[in-house]
Amino acid sequence: MLLLDFIRYQQNLTGTKIGCREGDCGACTVLVGEVIDNELIYHSVTSCLMAIGNAHGKHIVTIEGVNIIGLNYIQQAFSDEGATQCGFCTPGFIVSLAGFCLSKKEPAYQHAVDAVNGNICRCTGYKSIERAAEKISDKLKNRNGADPITYAVSNSILPEYFLTVKEQLIQLISRINKSLKSSGAASKYLGGGTDLYVQQHETMVDEEINFLLDTEHLNGIEQRGSRCYMGASTTVSDLMDAPVFNQHFPDLYKYLKLISSTQIRNMATVAGNFVNASPIGDLTIFFLALDAQLILSNGTASRELPLRKFYKGYKMLDKNPEEYIEKIYFELPAVTDKFNFEKVCKRTHLDIASVNTALYLKMNGEQIVTAGISAGGVGPVPAYLSKSSAYLDGKNMAGININELLSIIQTEVTPISDARGTDTYKRLLLGQLIKAHFMELFSLYFSEKILTA
Repeated sequence: MLLLDFIRYQQNLTGTKIGCREGDCGACTVLVGEVIDNELIYHSVTSCLMAIGNAHGKHIVTIEGVNIIGLNYIQQAFSDEGATQCGFCTPGFIVSLAGFCLSKKEPAYQHAVDAVNGNICRCTGYKSIERAAEKISDKLKNRNGADPITYAVSNSILPEYFLTVKEQLIQLISRINKSLKSSGAASKYLGGGTDLYVQQHETMVDEEINFLLDTEHLNGIEQRGSRCYMGASTTVSDLMDAPVFNQHFPDLYKYLKLISSTQIRNMATVAGNFVNASPIGDLTIFFLALDAQLILSNGTASRELPLRKFYKGYKMLDKNPEEYIEKIYFELPAVTDKFNFEKVCKRTHLDIASVNTALYLKMNGEQIVTAGISAGGVGPVPAYLSKSSAYLDGKNMAGININELLSIIQTEVTPISDARGTDTYKRLLLGQLIKAHFMELFSLYFSEKILTA
């Protein structure tokens, strides 16, 4: 059962709305609170894609759960600014902004707006909502390092019971087994479920499920020497918050902000993106260029496999049914190395790619030691462009002929015409994105040359 259905039909909490059932509109947004390292942390998620098993041992907050006597400060800000019309989407906006108030992020206006980037309003217009968000961010500017929960309660942002939740969860977790496993032999492995429940919503209801999201050894990001190791259940938001990623990928936020919405990023896992095997999976393209390695396990034995060898054909994986991805690791870029990710879709945010691509260059001065180029939307599987990468290996920057590189790339891709563009368009777009890589990373060498090519 999905959390949304449990909330509405089992608990009769109908303030949480049913909209798209695909995680796109945000009408069903709830907060999920859990104790991590003795700290109560809340994230906003779309309940239409969250299996109820992933709520095990956590605090689920619906719109009803943020009410106080009268309007809370968020609700009052919406009223003052006329930020609601039909009201259908409003609960999702209120809950998302409650999540912002509970986070430790700087109480800046942009962070408040980012908190609702997965909430869609069909009738009000966003300017009034933005004004309400600004009012809320201004309210938090006096927090001055105070505990977010305590501050929210003392300033009529959230009800008083939030002060007792941490202790309640600690007591609850001490009495239960937080890890859930199916007793069935033919069960599915489930991480965040953000792809699986869109594609197989009807069949998943009857499936035996092994829940991986909260399995301890499948979580966490750590640096070991020159390598970065990630548990398979690492979410996109985990990547965005990880110091090691922000240190080695200075433009990380810019890249990952293009991947869905805050609510989805809080649930979507790295391994889930890989296993979904979409030819345009953003994380897959990102890590393909870095030559990421997979550790697969069946619970008793494990094996390693390069991500670039994981895909055997459209939606076909080098993975046995009883196996799941346990960890992912890759060599961290050095300070002198270069990395860039590009994506084009019909709208900038909340959309999947027409074409996406990543470029990684290990550098020695002005010489490329090794290169990795990946591309999505141009074939049946996420593509590692081995011939094109080999062309760049060992080249001095001055010796790179962009047109020659683009010619090689065109021999490695087989796009098809579909709703996201014709095959001709995708070939042209990939070429332009490859140029964008070099313009972004080596503007002194290539900007003028590429623009006039």
